[in-house]
Amino acid sequence: VEIGESVRGEDVYIIQSGCGEINDNLMELLIMINACKIASSSRVTAVIPCFPYARQDKKDKSRAPISAKLVANMLSVAGADHIITMDLHASQIQGFFDIPVDNLYAEPAVLQWIKENIPEWRNCIIVSPDAGGAKRVTSIADRLNVEFALIHKERKKANEVDRMVLVGDVKDRVAILVDDMADTCGTICHAAEKLVSAGATKVYAILTHGIFSGPALSRINNASFEAVVVTNTIPQEEKMKHCPKIQFIDISMILAEAIRRTHNGESVSYLFSHVPL
Repeated sequence: VEIGESVRGEDVYIIQSGCGEINDNLMELLIMINACKIASSSRVTAVIPCFPYARQDKKDKSRAPISAKLVANMLSVAGADHIITMDLHASQIQGFFDIPVDNLYAEPAVLQWIKENIPEWRNCIIVSPDAGGAKRVTSIADRLNVEFALIHKERKKANEVDRMVLVGDVKDRVAILVDDMADTCGTICHAAEKLVSAGATKVYAILTHGIFSGPALSRINNASFEAVVVTNTIPQEEKMKHCPKIQFIDISMILAEAIRRTHNGESVSYLFSHVPL
């Protein structure tokens, strides 16, 4: 990596999302941070819309790594002074760093999308496909003034779901599944079947990070979704060609406003509850 112009004394923002060839991208980000740092930039901020390895935030079995903490250490050692990211898988990851972390939320953009694109949103129910996302779902349900439901799932091993139990009444309502991440989409496709069999009239899925690996796209095509809505923290152009149900919410203006506010020393907390105009 070679930085093409002078960054001496500058406030540098490096944008790199954890997707695609994730290890290459992470390594490139670390090298760029270090290159800027030793070229005397005053401050280096890493803007990481989708934080890599965020799911590995605890030892889920013996001899497992805690990769999210490792990535945090690597970013700090490379010389990052500040991190801007979006919808971390677990908010506690902010505490893995000793430098400031701004964890932005896609929620305001999601609320805006629901109101603009789902005509019958007043009669909808927000559903979390697992207990972990309960907080996210209750927050959205409160702000739309609608009810919420939970799906309790049990995993036998990673990436495979065993059985599901629906808690809440979705009969004759539009169900909106909300989660922070969809990888192989096994969970949300199972959940969609569960909701349809429980009497939901339509099922939408709204996800912040659409990773869509392995059989994800064919699962979505075969599932009973009206639409699967993701943000563009991970580029979705290619995926949308193969799967017409995928739609995206553009969150570039949220990140842009966060960068502008950080650079000018303004408060970023406005963005937690509002979409920048």
